[in-house]
Amino acid sequence: MIKVAHLTKRFVQQVAVDDLSFTIEPGEVVGFLGPNGAGKSTTMKMLTGFLAPCEGSISICGFDIERQTLKAQRQIGYLPEGAPCYGDMTVGDFLVFIAQIRGYRGQALKERVMRAIALVELEQVVEQSIETLSKGFKRRVGLAQAVLHEPQVLILDEPTDGLDPNQKHQVRKLIKNLAVGRIVIISTHILEEVGALCTRAMLIHQGRLLVDETPYALQSRSRYHQAVTLLPEQPLDRQLLQSVPGVLAVEENPLDGSLTLVAAPGQVIFPAINQLIYQQGWQVRELEVERGRLDEVFRSLTRGDAA
Repeated sequence: MIKVAHLTKRFVQQVAVDDLSFTIEPGEVVGFLGPNGAGKSTTMKMLTGFLAPCEGSISICGFDIERQTLKAQRQIGYLPEGAPCYGDMTVGDFLVFIAQIRGYRGQALKERVMRAIALVELEQVVEQSIETLSKGFKRRVGLAQAVLHEPQVLILDEPTDGLDPNQKHQVRKLIKNLAVGRIVIISTHILEEVGALCTRAMLIHQGRLLVDETPYALQSRSRYHQAVTLLPEQPLDRQLLQSVPGVLAVEENPLDGSLTLVAAPGQVIFPAINQLIYQQGWQVRELEVERGRLDEVFRSLTRGDAA
């Protein structure tokens, strides 16, 4: 368990983190969100013991990060942003080096390294130098060093930033597998990461915690929660669509001609829209119900104009 109580960090006249409190249980994957300068990186550095708070306390699996720093840090696997490694070393040599730093020797060292390699699927590049790897494999090497000592807590800073869609899918799959029985904290500005990976979303802005809830609850704050988006094969009667009970607005996407029917708060409009399409005999290529748009919620909350 991680317990954070009244965490505060000031730099001269600036308050980077302001009275932050939360608890995270094993098995939770927490997305730590916020715009640039919100205090995410400062909080991550305090959680890992690299930066001392001005006020407040942090407990990592029962160990105080300030009074029992090494014991607390042994519970943590940390993947910093960019996953810095020694580029001229091979993957295998780098992981052996990390294992030695962590105090492993002999058979225990070999077992830890082989287990980490298998866990993040690095077998095919073990003999390659890190500088020759793709970004996706470099992230895997970063994950391997983070889990080599089988920590109870994984703290990952922008784990998929800069990766292509296939690499993102692979790394997210690995993180889901690694999350079983552990606490995982993902600091990110990539909103799709929240829906893809997280069981909980914490939004921080100007050093303060604005939201702490499930991704679905966060999406339900969106204007587009329960909206229906359809892609017709011919022009539709927009006035007829607008007249459906519960439809607040009809919006057109000029890029592909799709229509988004915005639902009034608390209304479920899909059954009525589906019935209307059937009755009118309209040909529709795509029809989906939106859970909500995280980018819209993010902008609304961090600009201070949330409902």
